[in-house]
Amino acid sequence: MDNPGNGIAGFRLTEHTWMTELGNWIDAISPDGRRAGALLFDPKIIGLPGVRDRVVQAVMTDQRLVLAGLTGLIPVADVVAAGDQVWLLTAQAVSPTLADLMSASPIDPNGAVSLLVETAQTLLALHAAGVTHGSVHPGTVVVTAEGVSLLSERGLSDAIRARVSPRERDAAGWASLARGLAASFGHTAPESAELLERGAATAQTLGLGTARDLLVNERGRLPGGRISRDGLARAARGRSAFAQPPSYARPPVPTPQDEGDIVTLLRVPGQSAGPLGSGAGTQPPEPFPSGVGTQPQGQPVGPLQFGPGVGTQPQEPETPAQRIWREGRGEAATVHRPGGRLARASRARRRRTILASAVFAVIMAGAILAWFRLGSAPDLAVKSIDVVAPKKTQGCGSAVLITGTVVTNGSPGQITYEWRKNLDKEVVKGTLRTEADQTSYTVPLRWTLEGKSNVKATATLRILTPGPVITDKASFTYKC
Repeated sequence: MDNPGNGIAGFRLTEHTWMTELGNWIDAISPDGRRAGALLFDPKIIGLPGVRDRVVQAVMTDQRLVLAGLTGLIPVADVVAAGDQVWLLTAQAVSPTLADLMSASPIDPNGAVSLLVETAQTLLALHAAGVTHGSVHPGTVVVTAEGVSLLSERGLSDAIRARVSPRERDAAGWASLARGLAASFGHTAPESAELLERGAATAQTLGLGTARDLLVNERGRLPGGRISRDGLARAARGRSAFAQPPSYARPPVPTPQDEGDIVTLLRVPGQSAGPLGSGAGTQPPEPFPSGVGTQPQGQPVGPLQFGPGVGTQPQEPETPAQRIWREGRGEAATVHRPGGRLARASRARRRRTILASAVFAVIMAGAILAWFRLGSAPDLAVKSIDVVAPKKTQGCGSAVLITGTVVTNGSPGQITYEWRKNLDKEVVKGTLRTEADQTSYTVPLRWTLEGKSNVKATATLRILTPGPVITDKASFTYKC
């Protein structure tokens, strides 16, 4: 799994990788041997004017919030540039995600509520600090080997789109999580699924705080009457070997090798972190006992780098980025010393200035070319669908409304779909035009049944394009 020949800024890259709208995520190992993550931004996105600066600003905001006491986010260790590549390095593993777990097997109701309560808690803390997440979906919810649910990619989707998402967008994303989890186990635990459906509706009408309290106060409707991370922890450890705690002692940390010119994009050491927004770092009270909804105490989250060599953890072996900063400061100190060092330092500065200007010109030319030829919007993708039918038995001559909810990645485009009914051969086809930044759409089907019969009617929704084909179905009873 590990490919020690590949690395960036002291982080070793493994062979486990996956694509997102931001670029290429890779499971990694930090310089001190802990599980971590590395995101190589898509050059067509990060090279657009202003995107890199907005990404760096979003990361610096996260680091200030984490230092102020906010938990529930995947901590970012650094953002570095290596040539024309830009990397985001995390101090904690970024897999498996909820999307990974749901693709393998349904999430148990107890774990589903634990995940929803913890993510709601994190979102409420972000909102209290004056910021939002902007892209809540199964791919940005990370489940640790202990079953803790953390959010990744906070603010990055907004940064590449030059927008500020409202709190309602976070609530809608959380509600989609709840509906997707309810659909995954609805046939085996209908009472728990109904609780999640009500939680989703409450989030979009009364807010995340009320929805979180609803799940906590009615946990008696769950199997065993309690909220538990145990199922999530088992699913996370079973999904990926990378998520399992190592069963062997870690080898000594090797001395980092020179990887070339790698420069941190976060602020220079010594600059002020700046004031936090109103309420930064404050969180709502603990919603229920047993510590669910908070990150376990003592869980290592890694050093928070504010430029190489300055962090909140004990110093580790010097990385190439740290060496660059140290040597730069050392050369500057020789300017005031007697002798010929002044001239040499001046010539070195001129060479660096010329090189930096050339690199900047190449980057800007590539960014302008990408802007005109490639565009900034990712392709439309359907994340999930959820079909809901009435639970009550329908009588003679009933006109039944069946609702399908389609969740996308927020890109504009067109979706083609069809409804199929098990009682006849009619196929109802349709198209749906999606808009930028909207992720949830409703696709209704009205089914009229007549005559004397006692049958189970099932409607199936199939999303045909964009591929791959996704289906979901729901049933109701007709009795006349």
